[in-house]
Amino acid sequence: MNKIATTAEPGKERDELRSSGRTNASVPTWSEDATRRAAHHGRVSGLRSYFILAPLIWAYTIILGTVSLICSLFDRDGRIQHNFARFWSWLVMKTILSPVKVAGADNISGADHGKPRVYAVTHASALDIPILYVYLPFQFRIIFKSELLAYPFVGWHLKRSGQVCINQQNPAASIGAIKSALRSLRRGLPLVIFPEGGRTRDGKIQPFLPGAFFLAIKAQADIVPIALVDTFDLLPMNTYHIRCQPLEMRVGEPISTSGLTVQDTDKVSATVKAAIETLRSAPRMM
Repeated sequence: MNKIATTAEPGKERDELRSSGRTNASVPTWSEDATRRAAHHGRVSGLRSYFILAPLIWAYTIILGTVSLICSLFDRDGRIQHNFARFWSWLVMKTILSPVKVAGADNISGADHGKPRVYAVTHASALDIPILYVYLPFQFRIIFKSELLAYPFVGWHLKRSGQVCINQQNPAASIGAIKSALRSLRRGLPLVIFPEGGRTRDGKIQPFLPGAFFLAIKAQADIVPIALVDTFDLLPMNTYHIRCQPLEMRVGEPISTSGLTVQDTDKVSATVKAAIETLRSAPRMM
């Protein structure tokens, strides 16, 4: 319970691409990619982000967050608020001019309604959330850290919309939320988790917190791995400079937890991490 709250090396991607028949000259290194992208996101991009994109996103957040808060007085299960969050996310994605290609869409569009599922997602940017709301075509709830409650509008929405708040400093205080999430999972409402525990600071996949899969095992839910590609370059931590660029959401095959117990948590964590690393290191979609 105290654990509740990977590093995909550049060389691995180059080796896999070489084995698929591409020459070394056609496979840029991570640093070469970063240098080339930086050249396309200079002063003009920064000015556009700070004076146009970021203010628009804050405006969407304040207006729709206020309406969502009002609706929470009449919507106890958060379904109306989910729709507001999805509309907010759609506005954000249209504003940042960063189209998203989805690989493995059959693994989400063909999901068995009523069967519990947990979606384990990489977390490299604050803009990961809008991508999920736009491209996951169903209602879901998110596990989030209690620190986010301090943010105006965002924190209010999270608290009032049925999301699952985990206090990493005091897990015992989260027992009620965990029990509620288990009931929701067993009723078929999907749950989204970020097994790294927070956003990566360097763009690499961080070690997974095994306890992130506690709920999936307790509910005997399938775990669907999802890798969000290039969102770190889109908006890393400690900046408001949104570097508009194409993105990808790669969805893997569901991983069953049927028959497993909490003693298998580390094994499940390693399996999901390996699946996400494989998704993330695959060649880009054309």
